[in-house]
Amino acid sequence: MTGPRTIPALAAAALVVSGLAACSGGPDADELAGIAGELAEGLETGELSQVRWSGDAPQDLSRPLAGMVDLSREVTVVEVGDPRTIADSDDLRVADVELEWSWDLDADGSADWVYTRPAMLARDADGFWGATYDPSMIADGLGTSGELTLTRVPAERGEVLAGDGTAVVTPRPVLRIGIDKTRLPDDAHERDVRGVAEDVANLAGWDDPDGYADQVVAAGPRAFVEAIVVREGSGVVDLAALEEIPAGVALPDEMPLAPTSAWARPVLGRVGQATREVIEASGGTVQAGDEVGLSGLQEQYDDVLRGGSGLRVTSGIGPDAEVVFERDPEPGADLSLTLDAEVQTAAEQSLESTESPAGLVAIRASTGEVLAAASGPGSQGLNTAMLASLAPGSTFKMVTALALLRAGVGPEAQVSCTPDVTVDGYTIGNYPGYPSAWIGDLTLTEALTQSCNSALINARGDVSFDALVDAARSLGLGQQLPGAWPGFTGSVPEDGSETGLASSLIGQGEVLASPLAMATVAASIAAAETVTPTLVTGPEQVADAPSAVDAAPLTAKEADVLADYMRAVVTDGTATLLADVPGEPVHAKTGSAEAGEGEDFRVDSWMIAYQGDLAVAALVHGGGHGAGAAGDVVEAFLRAAAGGGA
Repeated sequence: MTGPRTIPALAAAALVVSGLAACSGGPDADELAGIAGELAEGLETGELSQVRWSGDAPQDLSRPLAGMVDLSREVTVVEVGDPRTIADSDDLRVADVELEWSWDLDADGSADWVYTRPAMLARDADGFWGATYDPSMIADGLGTSGELTLTRVPAERGEVLAGDGTAVVTPRPVLRIGIDKTRLPDDAHERDVRGVAEDVANLAGWDDPDGYADQVVAAGPRAFVEAIVVREGSGVVDLAALEEIPAGVALPDEMPLAPTSAWARPVLGRVGQATREVIEASGGTVQAGDEVGLSGLQEQYDDVLRGGSGLRVTSGIGPDAEVVFERDPEPGADLSLTLDAEVQTAAEQSLESTESPAGLVAIRASTGEVLAAASGPGSQGLNTAMLASLAPGSTFKMVTALALLRAGVGPEAQVSCTPDVTVDGYTIGNYPGYPSAWIGDLTLTEALTQSCNSALINARGDVSFDALVDAARSLGLGQQLPGAWPGFTGSVPEDGSETGLASSLIGQGEVLASPLAMATVAASIAAAETVTPTLVTGPEQVADAPSAVDAAPLTAKEADVLADYMRAVVTDGTATLLADVPGEPVHAKTGSAEAGEGEDFRVDSWMIAYQGDLAVAALVHGGGHGAGAAGDVVEAFLRAAAGGGA
């Protein structure tokens, strides 16, 4: 097949304008430049029918370019040589052409692979000139049946490191459970294939075995179709039963994983094969089959951890194919965290028997480092520890106590603890079972020790919204977190009704917090300064930077008073269960907060505490009043953490 015989004037002119060296002299110079331009354009666009050919013309480039046919490329003419005679016949004349190929292999808009290849123009028996097709004009070593194939080489994913530099998320052995279709008979009926696939899907716990069977049937005859990835030795899949299923296999592999499946999972997130949404949003940097962060820190810092894929282009076919271009992958950077592996494990263990949503955060008070952030199994994968947004109840009374202290209402000041208090027609009582012996005029220390709601509300004349907000910020609530990691530091209303102020004073109403936020309060009291929690410390480009807190600085004298309040809660008040925890004296404040209405009504259990340099806050949904469930969690945690020695 040959194209039109006319000389494309535009193509010839383009060669002249761009400074390309056309063949020197001779009446065929412009025509040869035009044909060379057609050839370059045809190879670039794939529209080969517009090229004048001498001899057999290729139909398309689908075979020689294989998986690269749709990649962006530019082909330009570098030089067209003078016509020369082959053998001793003037009829066999040819002209050499040098083509430059420029490929954008990773779709980032820039050239990754640039090289030149020779091509040839020839005059046919009728005296007409055209391009001769030879696959080698595309790439070196590309024979008649060869293919030019691009392979992406995945980078080694960075590890997630604990505060001591040890890896907590690192490649660990897994098994890829699925169907190896090469193990099925060539004449297997679709019905039988579906049956085998459904058996594997049921073992893997698929809710829709038919959906997995559809994937297996649609896959190629040599495909491996994955059903689930499990930790080696996890027992999630009955491997003995899998062996009984034809073509059912468990392929050993490695994946970046934490020490256990639950260990800090809501914070760390997970790694898996890129979804269609991730691929589309990546702008070409992520391809099908790539492993990426799908949630948590693995997702938020995926660009850092994933690194840059390498590229490899092979020319030829099968085992004889040779590598003609290679770009090494750039390993991902490690993500350094402040988590302490032993403290995190203690936090996980303290929550493992809690059926309702629960969370615990522990902070090293002197530095603000988050040592543990655990969410219980009842949270069902949600990050309760860092992102819960709930009323903190009486744990917030440490904020109220600071606001009162700044207003001149100190530990020995008399406050009135009444059975209840009515504000603007709304009656607020103390917690159920509040001891009658502690009704009446009390010191503020006694009121806080017994967690009397009415005493603080009756003192509301000494506290404004502004004062409460400033006290909250002095203890670290509501601050802007450094870094991109997830965390809710709490919020306190800046204005409202008299009833709203009354509710705020006891940590209800519009006051919201998370275990992270309340652990920061405990840490600030322990450190005698406003603490900013930190979690991510490296690499340098994503490391946490100090965050300024817009509030009056917490003074050492104020912190000492608040510490005495919290110690009295342990020795004489609602947190006596912590009195015999080994190690340094424990300081604490219990809390309970009403949430929901009607059938959804519940009382959330809270506790904040610190022991030595270790500050902690725990929340248990529906845990009830008093020390309750959150107190049990904190006690178990402090005992497991070796008396706060962390």
